[in-house]
Amino acid sequence: MKALKSRTRRTLLVAIILMMGMLGTLLINLNLGVVAISPIEVMKTLIGQGTENNSMVLFHFRLPRIVIALLIGAAMAISGAILQSITHNELADPGIIGINAGAGFAVVLYIYLFQGAGASTTSVFLLPLTALAGSMLAAILIYAISWKNGITPIRLILVGIGINSAFAALIIMFQLKMDPNDFTRATVWLSGNIAGTDWTYVLALLPWVLLLIPLAIYQSNMLNTLHLGDDIAKGLGTNVERHRLFLLFIAVALAGSSVAVGGGIAFIGLITPHLSKKLVGTNHASFLPITALMGAFILLLSDTIGRNILSPSEIPVGLIVSLVGGSYFIYLLMKS
Repeated sequence: MKALKSRTRRTLLVAIILMMGMLGTLLINLNLGVVAISPIEVMKTLIGQGTENNSMVLFHFRLPRIVIALLIGAAMAISGAILQSITHNELADPGIIGINAGAGFAVVLYIYLFQGAGASTTSVFLLPLTALAGSMLAAILIYAISWKNGITPIRLILVGIGINSAFAALIIMFQLKMDPNDFTRATVWLSGNIAGTDWTYVLALLPWVLLLIPLAIYQSNMLNTLHLGDDIAKGLGTNVERHRLFLLFIAVALAGSSVAVGGGIAFIGLITPHLSKKLVGTNHASFLPITALMGAFILLLSDTIGRNILSPSEIPVGLIVSLVGGSYFIYLLMKS
């Protein structure tokens, strides 16, 4: 009982620190940029007493981008946490094992087939469904090819890397057939970019996040059971494959919808679960909420850095995350 109370206090403390970090980063994000706005002017604008120019900058450009960063960060982090738990593989990540590439291929194919329609309001809401179809195709291929009397972690990661490469090649093939404008847009988007997003993109992604993240947290006990290993889970009367496929669907849907809006932002799903486990342990009831907060904070911080470090030019947020995540991936490979 005492240990449980201690873990609960620790989880609450970590959650409070992360939320304070997000709030501080959010305020910095609102202040900085090509058009700098002082903290006092930000507060006046948020309560409706700011200038028309400041209102446009904050409400039409910066706030939607901030919300998108928080949603994508949380979704990709939860997706990675689920994949690592159900595959027993510390290297599992939707960007590494091909889930993001499958979603990216579907979106690039959509842009290619409907050239010039990629930025329409209708397509913004269709893209998550398109990306979901692509990510599900990638997941089915990975699962089917990896299956050999069960799934082994090393086979899954190797097959996933192969599927990732195959989809990457297909993406390049279709990009080369695009007109210059669509090619440029697809290239920037694939690097992981949330610049230019507005409230329409928020509305397109929000239902997926609000539905699937609570559903994933609700499945915490099942994830704890699957984390013990297939043999123990079966001994406890669990239908392992049915629950694994359901949780895989949640992970794939979160990753696919995020890719549709933010492009190929990799490594959030890899590094965030590892950091969260070190802070609060492996009990998914506390681990998953902290992972969501951690992912949201990391992506918001990365976007703040990418948007301001070389201002007025911007570095796509996906490149900032990849710089850190790639190094951590190499560290995990060496450690394993």
